[in-house]
Amino acid sequence: MKKILLIATGGTIASKSGDMGLKPHMDSAYMLDYVPEIRSFCKVDGVQPYNIDSTNITPKHWVELATVIRDNYADYDGFVICHGTDTMAYTAAALSYMVQHSPKPIVLTGSQKPIHREDTDARINLRDSFLYATSDGAADVVIVFQGKVIAGTRAKKIRTKSYNAFDSMDFPVLANIRDGRIIQYIQTPKAAAPEFYLNLDERVGVLTLTPGMKGEVLDMYFRCYTAVVLSGYGTGGIPEGEYYGFYDVIQSWEGKGKTLAVTTQVQHEGSDMDVYQVGRGWKNRFDLLEGYNLTYEAITTKLMWILGLTSDDNEIRKLFYKNINYDLIG
Repeated sequence: MKKILLIATGGTIASKSGDMGLKPHMDSAYMLDYVPEIRSFCKVDGVQPYNIDSTNITPKHWVELATVIRDNYADYDGFVICHGTDTMAYTAAALSYMVQHSPKPIVLTGSQKPIHREDTDARINLRDSFLYATSDGAADVVIVFQGKVIAGTRAKKIRTKSYNAFDSMDFPVLANIRDGRIIQYIQTPKAAAPEFYLNLDERVGVLTLTPGMKGEVLDMYFRCYTAVVLSGYGTGGIPEGEYYGFYDVIQSWEGKGKTLAVTTQVQHEGSDMDVYQVGRGWKNRFDLLEGYNLTYEAITTKLMWILGLTSDDNEIRKLFYKNINYDLIG
């Protein structure tokens, strides 16, 4: 029997109702009692580094998670992390950069309803996660949710209440799990050993453009953050002209140790700043990074990882365009 470490962090799956609504309450042992069949096909230990609503997650929590995995890596065949759904995609992306090329699976899961409720999706998600964590083909960081196995950098929460809350953005699911059977579509190559990175730079901000927004807002972001992700329109367009003032703001911050990355607000197919003048002009003039098909969650956490390693512009660019756990495709 394989040995799996359950890392409980809170979230809806572990919640009970209180005066102010749902709040994380249960620990790992209590949740496992609701799915006793898990212990029939693997050995399980549990740890609880924290017990929070995932809305309150911070990069410090990601460092704590990666540290727990690193410290226990030699003793287990895989890891299952119970997590709230609201920021699960961010955590999955962050761990994809912090624990790279893991030959052992690191599976995140959760639920839209608490595990103790009759109509919950939690039990099947938890069972499926352990099934996948014990399978020989599993590796690296993934989300298992509603029968889908999604690469950690491709996941996005697309529904707030429905059980099929997550999707794999512009990339096939790695596997499906149906009636306890794993149908593997994409086999992740297994490395000899993982690479752990425990330093993150939290000073990454995402600014979503809205019609009429002035450059002063971007200037304030540059004052507050080491890197700014500018979420443009369509294929990555940024408004031009004196009315907006973005050109002058970006020019004023050149050479001052700031990183600018441009992405798109459109959910599918990514950016392509070369299509229109409102994209190509900016790309030709400034030494910016283009997000292409990196998700919001991936581009934000990837920059945190990169800036935790280096402040050299050339090295930042090199690492940004390095494909990690399917984050850059095409």
